[in-house]
Amino acid sequence: YSIVGLGLMLLAGYTGLISLGHAAFLGVGAYTEAVLAAKGWPFPLSVSMGILLSGITGVIVGLPALRVKGICLAIATLALGVIVEEVLTRWESVTGGNSGLPVKAVQLFGIKIASLQGFYYLSLVFVVVSTWVVLNLLRSPTGRAFVAIRDSEISAQSMGIHLAKYKTISFALSAGLTGLAGAFYAHKIRFLSPEQFTVLQSIELLMM
Repeated sequence: YSIVGLGLMLLAGYTGLISLGHAAFLGVGAYTEAVLAAKGWPFPLSVSMGILLSGITGVIVGLPALRVKGICLAIATLALGVIVEEVLTRWESVTGGNSGLPVKAVQLFGIKIASLQGFYYLSLVFVVVSTWVVLNLLRSPTGRAFVAIRDSEISAQSMGIHLAKYKTISFALSAGLTGLAGAFYAHKIRFLSPEQFTVLQSIELLMM
C-alpha cells in the first residue's frame, strides 16, 4: 500500500487528477504477476510486465483526462474500475473468475521467498527504490509541470506545458506504481479473486 500511496500522491496530490479506478490497476498488476509466475516467468520479468500492462491501462484511462477534470474524471475512472472487475470475473480461462486464482511464493534467482520476514525485506527494497525514483521525478521539470497543472491548467498551458502529455504521463506512472504494488499484493495474499478489486477498494486507496 505504500507504493500505491506513492502512485496516488503523484496523480492526485501533485497533478490534481482524481482517480476512483486504482483498484483496476492493482488488479491488472496482481493478476499479471500471478498468471506469469504460474507459467514460470522469473520474478523480475513478471513484475516488469505487470508494471507495463498497468501503465498501458493508465494511458488508456488518461485519454479521457485530456478533456475532463474533477468529478467528470472521477466518473470516467470509476467506469474503468467496473469494466476491469467485470473482465476479471468473466475471463475465467485466465483469471479463474469467481473461483479465484492461487498464487505461488516469490521465486527470486532460484531462491523461494516464503517466509514473512524475507518477503518484508524484498518489499522494503522496492518501496525504497520507488520512493527514491518518485522524489527525483518530482524535483525534475516533469514534476514541476505536474504541480503547475494542479495549480492552474490555464497558467501551465500559457507557460508552454503540454497538458495532454503530462496528464498522460502522470496517469501512466501512477498506474505503473500501482501495478507494482499489485504484484506484491498477489504474493502476500497468495490467492486472488475479482471481489478484491472493487470500486470500494479504489475509494479506500484514495482515502488513505
